[in-house]
Amino acid sequence: MYDDISDELKPWVEMLQSSVLEDRLVAVKTLQHMGDEEAIAPLIQALEDEDTNIQKIAITAIWELTNPIAVKPLMACLRAPDGEVREEALSALKELIAPADLLMLLDAIQEDNFYMQLNVLILLRKIHDAQALPYVLPFFESEKEELREAAITTLRYLNQVETCPPALNLMDDPEVTVRRSTTLTLGYLRDEETVELLCEALTDDPDWQVRRNAAQSLVLHQDDSSIPWLGKALSDEHWQVRKFTARTLQEIADDSVIPALIKCLTDEYSDIRRDAAIALGNIGNPTVLNALQQTLDDPDADVRIFSQKASDKIREQQGVAS
Repeated sequence: MYDDISDELKPWVEMLQSSVLEDRLVAVKTLQHMGDEEAIAPLIQALEDEDTNIQKIAITAIWELTNPIAVKPLMACLRAPDGEVREEALSALKELIAPADLLMLLDAIQEDNFYMQLNVLILLRKIHDAQALPYVLPFFESEKEELREAAITTLRYLNQVETCPPALNLMDDPEVTVRRSTTLTLGYLRDEETVELLCEALTDDPDWQVRRNAAQSLVLHQDDSSIPWLGKALSDEHWQVRKFTARTLQEIADDSVIPALIKCLTDEYSDIRRDAAIALGNIGNPTVLNALQQTLDDPDADVRIFSQKASDKIREQQGVAS
């Protein structure tokens, strides 16, 4: 077996077949250290070793050789009972998988194996191919929240998918992890109801991370209808929601949110005071100059700097206008 292996590798390849675990561990570690392409076949065989440590080392060694011939054997590791083996194989495949492997992934995702399905959903993000959409959609209705969450996240990575009505239903998912991912994905969809759903999540969802994600997604839409909702969210109880809402209002805002932004200039968190100052500068209404002036002695340097920039920007615009 492996008669064409070089004399340098042969002793270690032979030791890899030993019945003694310690011998096999020494052999697989040595082959990894040598990094010789000729060792890929015995390393692939070592993926089936009964010891999970040997499996993991073999996966890493194969990964470092970056030979696409190992993709199919590594795929089999995605259904391994040991979580660390699956995780290592997934990490390797994220580097090795290529668009040419799409059909293999679509075949694998139809297996009745939870771990294979979950990991393939993750790998499809590397390929970005919209042909995967019909294979992803059924997982939106999976009984397992992990598969629903993985599927809605994968949707975000598929090129040229701008509408997906079934995805909108996951905004009402009972599991918060699914709603968090769905909220981010909706930033990339252009279904008619998308902005309305994001606005409702921004102010009504009980999970602060969903509300924060809604603010992040709304900046991608830049729809004027979201401005009143964003203004309301500036008083959210969680500082990260207020922070990302203020950032979104840097891109889309009007005079109606000025009072709420001015209130944010006294927020206990400096990031929010800074982002509110930037948003006010972008709106450009000179009535906010007095409020910005009061922040020029803020204890945080960034707040002082960006408040000054906002004031200068407004004055410059007024000067040009006159």
